[in-house]
Amino acid sequence: MRITSGSYYTNIYGENNKINQQLYDVNKQISSTHKIQYAHEDPGVFIDTLRLDDEITTLTQVKNSAQSAYKVSTQTDTTIGEIVKTLESMKVKLVNAATDSNSDTSMQAIAKELRGLQNHLLTLANTSIGGQYLFSGTATSVKPISSDGTYQGNDKDLEAFLGSGVKQKYNISGSQLFLGEESKITRTITTNVAQMSLNDLYPDIMQNPDTPRSASEESYITGSSTIRDLMGDNDADTTNDTTRSSYFYVEGTRTDGTTFKSKIQMGMDDTMDDLMHQIALAYDPNTASPTANQVNVSLNANGQIEINDKIAGSSKLDFHMVGAVDFDSTNAGDAADISDAMYGASAGSIDNLQSGTTDFETAAVTTPGLYVKEFTKSGFTSPAGVSNTLEGVNYDRTNFEQDGSKLTSNISQINKNDNSFATATTKLLDVAGVNTLDGQQMIINGTDVNGNPFTAQIDLATAGSTFSLDGGTTNYDIFNTQTPRVAADADSMTYQQLMDVVNMAMTGNLPATNTAADYDTAITASNSKASVQLDSSGRMVFEDKVNPSTNASLSIYDAGSDTYPASGTSGGSIFTFNANSALTVRDAKTDFFAQIEEMIKSVEEGKTRANGSDAADPRNIGIQNAIQMLDDLSDHVSRMQTEAGSYSQVLQASSDRTSMLIISTKTLQSDVIDTDIAEATLRMQQLSLNYQAMLSSISKVSKLSLVNYV
Repeated sequence: MRITSGSYYTNIYGENNKINQQLYDVNKQISSTHKIQYAHEDPGVFIDTLRLDDEITTLTQVKNSAQSAYKVSTQTDTTIGEIVKTLESMKVKLVNAATDSNSDTSMQAIAKELRGLQNHLLTLANTSIGGQYLFSGTATSVKPISSDGTYQGNDKDLEAFLGSGVKQKYNISGSQLFLGEESKITRTITTNVAQMSLNDLYPDIMQNPDTPRSASEESYITGSSTIRDLMGDNDADTTNDTTRSSYFYVEGTRTDGTTFKSKIQMGMDDTMDDLMHQIALAYDPNTASPTANQVNVSLNANGQIEINDKIAGSSKLDFHMVGAVDFDSTNAGDAADISDAMYGASAGSIDNLQSGTTDFETAAVTTPGLYVKEFTKSGFTSPAGVSNTLEGVNYDRTNFEQDGSKLTSNISQINKNDNSFATATTKLLDVAGVNTLDGQQMIINGTDVNGNPFTAQIDLATAGSTFSLDGGTTNYDIFNTQTPRVAADADSMTYQQLMDVVNMAMTGNLPATNTAADYDTAITASNSKASVQLDSSGRMVFEDKVNPSTNASLSIYDAGSDTYPASGTSGGSIFTFNANSALTVRDAKTDFFAQIEEMIKSVEEGKTRANGSDAADPRNIGIQNAIQMLDDLSDHVSRMQTEAGSYSQVLQASSDRTSMLIISTKTLQSDVIDTDIAEATLRMQQLSLNYQAMLSSISKVSKLSLVNYV
């Protein structure tokens, strides 16, 4: 077969280009260190490389996220550790303050040191890193704690991205740290009036008429003390009191959120332990067959009643009690028994005790009559139209405390179902001490922002709830927000609806007509003058927007607040907003800076124990109780530090693990895309040899012609 010159040179050209291209490709692989540059060169390698690139990018993001979160969590851990140390220093100061050897000067010096530590705690609480506050939740640009100790952040979590669908919380919000809960803590409450043995205080009356009053001794009531020791006697004869009884009127809230009232009748020979047992029985929800195993009731060293919840994690326990005995033997009735027929139409009202006196000698000897024993004192004023000759008789018919333009209640509204603080959207029924609100009535008593007194009533009904300011003559529907707009079902009514009614009454803005449109207009008008809301601790707060020092006053209570059962135990007030109740010593809920403030005040005021006789601050818990409260705070904060430390460990482990994965993925990617230099060099050498051989062959063949054969 004859090969033409054209074919020959075409083949030579093709082979030359082919080898040159191969040499170019190998050189490119060596110089770039990559097997391919473009997808078309090897689609399989290209796709695998892209997939591995994505994995490396994702892993890098995870690592960066974990490292950034780690910095925050470790700083949080460190900061909380400083808070723990500061609390330990505060405890040392409190223990020093609790000794009786301190002078007023040394007490004030300790108080100043505590104030310094309080300021340090405030600084730590407002720690920031990289311009972001540690304890504000997700509101990292918001300063978490204001100068008055109010939390301003939120309760949301910061989360680090740790992979597909995997997130890790890494912050401790101020809501957790400063307002969190400790489910293992059992609530403990205490009265604040010290009870002394009247037998020892008045030996001339109760022991021997010949004994001088100078022989009087101060001794606190104990569990073995008799009711006679507590309530007194009008003579030295201990055998003539069999017909005289002391009555104790108890009301409060049980662990489950239900409320109760109980009238307890005790003989003079009964002991305080007997009375404590009867109080414990009143706290049992099974009133038909109580077992007294819901709470522990005891007396502290100052003769004050302490009640400890046996169920941990609940913040609903409450207590109030007043005692009475009648020393008037000439009266046909028994004034201490508020249900006695002598009271006629007012029988059963606790206000019947307002006719008595808290001065034992007056009631027993000077002017024999009704003696009333107070167990709690708070200094609260009473609303207009409510008797308050004896403060201790009133439980929840008290005015909110005023501070400038604000009126604040002292009882937190707590959801019975989950122990959470109520919010504007919480149903009243979820907090109420009853199973249905149908037929219940609430009273709003006070003075509006213009200084005008008023009394409003809210009638709760399944068929539609209403309110009135004239005793029920003119009723306004409390409209719902759904369609159609109708009066709210009692059991569906929310705190927002209650607060709307309160604000309308407090500002004097009432609906022009009983329509939903005029109802909404009245709410809008009232909101321009004042506001009513629930704070972070579930307490109701009224704020006058016009007057820096409001003229208003406010109380909210159950219409049947003053009534008691003729005997035994019955349901108590459906709601309690502001009460002359027992003081909280321990609670599952934390209010960090409010509690710190209370502790320091106890030192500034020199109060070793709670002392209701102190007119300036009757509800302060005292130094000894403050030490226990500080221990609980320290335990809570330490647990938060442990939680922050666990976040740091998880994030560090995630960062380390991600770094290893990045290395492994890059190694795999290298195997896929990177050039094997040794192999490529060898191939280039082979191709070079092939090329040289081809050129040599071409040279030789090109010299062949007929001339060479002639």
